Amino acid sequence: MEFNDAIRNIANRVNTLKDSINTEEATKTAFIMPFLQALGYDIFNPTEVVPEYITDIGTKKGEKIDYAIFKDGHPIILIECKHWAKNLDLHDGQLLRYFHVSKAKFGILTNGIHYRFYTDLDEANKMDSKPFLEFNISEIRDSHLDKLKAFHKGHYDLEKILSTASEMKYMNALKGVIHNEIHNPSPEFVQFLVKRVYEGRQTAKLVEQFTELVKKSGVQYLHDSVNDRLKAALVKENNEISVAPVEVNQSSDDGKTNIETTVEELEAFYTVKAIMREVVEGSRITYRDAQSYFAVFFDDNNRKPICRIQLGSSKKYLITFSEDKKETKHEIEKIDDIYKFTDLLKRTATYYK
Repeated sequence: MEFNDAIRNIANRVNTLKDSINTEEATKTAFIMPFLQALGYDIFNPTEVVPEYITDIGTKKGEKIDYAIFKDGHPIILIECKHWAKNLDLHDGQLLRYFHVSKAKFGILTNGIHYRFYTDLDEANKMDSKPFLEFNISEIRDSHLDKLKAFHKGHYDLEKILSTASEMKYMNALKGVIHNEIHNPSPEFVQFLVKRVYEGRQTAKLVEQFTELVKKSGVQYLHDSVNDRLKAALVKENNEISVAPVEVNQSSDDGKTNIETTVEELEAFYTVKAIMREVVEGSRITYRDAQSYFAVFFDDNNRKPICRIQLGSSKKYLITFSEDKKETKHEIEKIDDIYKFTDLLKRTATYYK
């Protein structure tokens, strides 16, 4: 399995299993150990992945960190784990102490969902207070995957990672500043922009009026940009797969179809497709759009339905099928809620194999 697919499979596991995980040990087994395995490390080889690694801290002997990853007989990554529901902000001090007395150049603090990667950019042999890489695996992006791949056993290059870690750290900081300025613009930022669009004299009242305009403009720009990129990506992938014709050809008086596949429907399709890729090749998952619903099939065969999706303006539904084609209707609030039915959807593969 390819690296990106392996990580996304873990994301699906997180969404499906987290509510049934009650202990830190269960979090390690269900989420964190598969993550290390996806990075190419042999979790069953105690010379490569060492659980309960002892790191003596001053006069404290026998202090243990959850995992240490070794290469050529030396620790390269320390990993401190918490239960998935724990707030990591309360636990970075523990990893900092371990990092200080270890030869490892990287530390990971995780609860199996949120991952924070640290190194010593600010002061040698002292872990930075802020991570240079941070992500939520259940919402992981392609940009995160590209950076995470550098920690894969087959790609690990200490100097290469360190050379980009500083850039990653400050890019994250800049993105945080930009986010804050868009959603809660400072007076200095508003004044900076006003100078470029307003020729009159700036007053306190004018800056106050423009503050709300800057906020609305920033949010609207982000919304439009995301929509444009999503549409472009969906069109590109849609052109690369075989999509069957519309199941019901409903036309208006001028002969043109009334059916328009929306971005939200395509997002739902690719969510189902991502789930089904765990049990069947993605090329076997197709869709057909009808007037009253959006259907997903195996092998472009209407006798092999996976689900139907109804995305009304007030209510949304996912309709699943039993082995005898009996329908069950599930109300959902948003597209991501489809992940709650991962096991049910994957079970349909057993009906058609």
